Amino acid sequence: MRLRRTEQGFTLIELLITMTLMGVVTVGLADLVVNALHQMSATSDRLDMAQDAQLGATYFARDVAAVGLRDYGAVALDGSLPFEPSVQLDAVDSAGGVVCGPVPVAAVRLLSDYWDTSVTPAVRRTAVVAYYVNGAGELHRARCLGGTTPSSDLRLASNVKPGSVAVTCSTACDSAVLPEGITLRLVMSKPSTGDYPVALSGLRRQS
Repeated sequence: MRLRRTEQGFTLIELLITMTLMGVVTVGLADLVVNALHQMSATSDRLDMAQDAQLGATYFARDVAAVGLRDYGAVALDGSLPFEPSVQLDAVDSAGGVVCGPVPVAAVRLLSDYWDTSVTPAVRRTAVVAYYVNGAGELHRARCLGGTTPSSDLRLASNVKPGSVAVTCSTACDSAVLPEGITLRLVMSKPSTGDYPVALSGLRRQS
């Protein structure tokens, strides 16, 4: 018997079709992977900004609650001590003769009484909290506790959009009749997420 020998393989046309189909599938998979990575990056960036907003809201609410410099040179008819103006907008680090710096011009400075008990008798000093945006687009909270140099300077948020910071008060901010509420608004922005508006609000506790 004579054995018949067959040789099987791909023709050139079959090989070209296969390579074309593999290219189409690879491009489709690559698009899926790129989109998935983009979505992951955008989600991560949005979470970062949400955490920054939460941190800023916590500090700002606490600082507004404590705002208020008493005017110990005057007594109201009911025997209470009135306030001095304690909220400063667009303030340099020596505004009102109260130095806390060096720091850039603050969107808002909140002043309050600080009793220094390290000496006897205790001495009244001024505590200052300044919220400012530096050249890198970071919102900072600088605090001076009775001294002229910040005892702390915390970064609260990054990627702050230039010109987006604004402060509003329930009544006149710079009045001796202190506002009940203060709000600091800003916009954080990243290419992956776009604009992320934030409002930090607080209510004054002292009366």
